[in-house]
Amino acid sequence: MNSFDQVYHELCKEVLATGRSKDDRTKTGTLSKFGHQMRFDLSQGFPLLTTKKVSFKLVATELIWFIRGDTNIRYLLQYNNNIWNEWAFKKWVESSEYNGPDMIDFGRRSLTDDAFNQQYQEQLSIFKDRVLHDDDFMLKYGDLGNVYGKQWRHFESGGKVVDQLKEVVDNIKTNPTSRRHIVSAWNPGEIDTMALPPCHTMFQFYVNDGKLSCQLYQRSADIFLGVPFNIASYSLLTHLVAKECGLEIGEFVHTMGDAHIYSNHIEAVETQLTRESFNAPELIIHGDQSLFDLDYEDLEIKNYEAHPAIKAPIAV
Repeated sequence: MNSFDQVYHELCKEVLATGRSKDDRTKTGTLSKFGHQMRFDLSQGFPLLTTKKVSFKLVATELIWFIRGDTNIRYLLQYNNNIWNEWAFKKWVESSEYNGPDMIDFGRRSLTDDAFNQQYQEQLSIFKDRVLHDDDFMLKYGDLGNVYGKQWRHFESGGKVVDQLKEVVDNIKTNPTSRRHIVSAWNPGEIDTMALPPCHTMFQFYVNDGKLSCQLYQRSADIFLGVPFNIASYSLLTHLVAKECGLEIGEFVHTMGDAHIYSNHIEAVETQLTRESFNAPELIIHGDQSLFDLDYEDLEIKNYEAHPAIKAPIAV
């Protein structure tokens, strides 16, 4: 088994074996472990898991969305990236302007009630179309509040606005040995203005021997659905910042607080654990454009072979 899949499988096995039952905000229930760390040597390939297919397009377009400081899902929908839809859709169906069929608890109901799921899909399709083509609707219901992109590029505190990502890149270039290469998405004064408070709360870059490494602290880690994306996303970010700063690639270190498997994901995790891995793929970054001018089309994953994706419900 390749080293990336192996490290992830070890996390899954440990939480299945030793995780404690714990209630959660979504009322789904979890097996939870507090405190876990994984390390990935990015010189050995790109850590896109192979024991289930992970969409690099979704990972990359979401990261570019963060880098651009965007908080509206229109950009994501233009790339058929639907991973943030539920939070924006929830805001619409709970508003006084929504007059369609009842969508309470749509996440779980759509999985067990075929008739409801048809209604849900119809309403979601209407919602996405309006976000894409109705500017007023997009501004009101497509925006998720002060989520990651806002905090990375326009962090506000005490009347000051900081472009954290740009400052960190500039500091890596001018003072690489600093221990202050940190970006925080956790802004206590704006938590209530976010559709979802940041799960991956802060990251730190580290330069040594001409190599750039990154450590992420993730307060809440959805092991089955979220963590594979987080691994790939922050590994991609590390590659992009390394290229921007003229450095070689080092490690991605993933530190988690509440690492959990939702109760309705356990069967899916067990299925994934029966699979053998393929060789890790390779990341190609085309062109010499800045990190801040990057388009999805500038990125390519080569030699990616993976088992089929495994579907599981998202907890909203």
